[in-house]
Amino acid sequence: MTTIRDRLVFGEQPQIAPLSLPQPQQSQPSPQPQPFARLSRQARAREVASAASSSADVESKFARAHSIFHERWWLDIATQGNWALATVKQDDAVLGEMPYALIRRRVWRISHLPPLTRTLGPVIAPVTGSAARQRRHQLDVTARLIEQLPACDSFFQVLDPRVDDAIAFALRGYTVSARYTFRLDAQCTQDEAWSRLDSKTRNVIRGAARELTVAPIATPGEFLGFYEDNLRARSRSNAYGSAVMRQLVNTFVERKSGTLLGAYGPGAKLVAAIGLVWDQQAMYFLLSSRMPEAHCGSISLLIWSGIQRAIESGLIFDFDGFSSPSTFSFLNGFGATLTQRLGVERHGTAYLLARTLKRRLAPGSVFAPNL
Repeated sequence: MTTIRDRLVFGEQPQIAPLSLPQPQQSQPSPQPQPFARLSRQARAREVASAASSSADVESKFARAHSIFHERWWLDIATQGNWALATVKQDDAVLGEMPYALIRRRVWRISHLPPLTRTLGPVIAPVTGSAARQRRHQLDVTARLIEQLPACDSFFQVLDPRVDDAIAFALRGYTVSARYTFRLDAQCTQDEAWSRLDSKTRNVIRGAARELTVAPIATPGEFLGFYEDNLRARSRSNAYGSAVMRQLVNTFVERKSGTLLGAYGPGAKLVAAIGLVWDQQAMYFLLSSRMPEAHCGSISLLIWSGIQRAIESGLIFDFDGFSSPSTFSFLNGFGATLTQRLGVERHGTAYLLARTLKRRLAPGSVFAPNL
């Protein structure tokens, strides 16, 4: 059973006016005001229409800036309702939003990424004007969002890749670090995507395609049962929580915000599966699982099928990051672009001490912030 973090998948001429000589002055009738008034009304109408169009464009860009992980329904399930929204408004217009989870575990107040939620961070409504004006707007709105974040022992989020700096966080005492994911551009064609694969990746996909058939999994229940069976076969528990995963998978399939793909062997036996979700900008490789005896290229074949679907839909394909050299090596074989995702975090002194002590008492262990 592989999870996203530890899977070793393979987962638009000026005209010159003619010279004219002065003419003798002649008596002219008084100008009539109505045509000018009519032109003025037309100009005003154009201005109003232009302003409305600009406002609609801003609203559309703001909506597109929300990833699937920012959706209310997603956060309701992933946090079991334990989340809030920092909001900056001007009159009735929303200038920025930033959701955050908040839970208590023993003595700790924790605000981390919820299960299966890959990125969050601020979403800022765009403004027109110079680059300097846009930068000031982003800094101001982000700072006002940060001021609304709750006091807690440990805060950590990975920002959406579209957020290209975290200076507002750094100026307020947060530690900023770099994480990475691989992304394949939405303008890439299937032929270009195939040519980007390294030879080993192409070979394992070809080999798997000769033995396996890729098809949508009939029901979320089939996927979930397969996932849990593979966990039990490895004596492992669901790191995301079985109940949360079940609700999210059922909901994103029902809302047509995601799909489940399976690789089927002889006898129509499911041997590998992946879960994909998407928003208006990108498709994300979210989940994967395979049987121990499955073809070594089964997950690669499923990922390639996901890439084809993303290209057909005009979406970026996001490989969802990596946490080990082996996973980096595997994903690097798909020839996508290495893309930075910024992490922002801040921890209280007592929390840091507890983490240090735990690491010293249990070398090699990973400190669990919910302890």
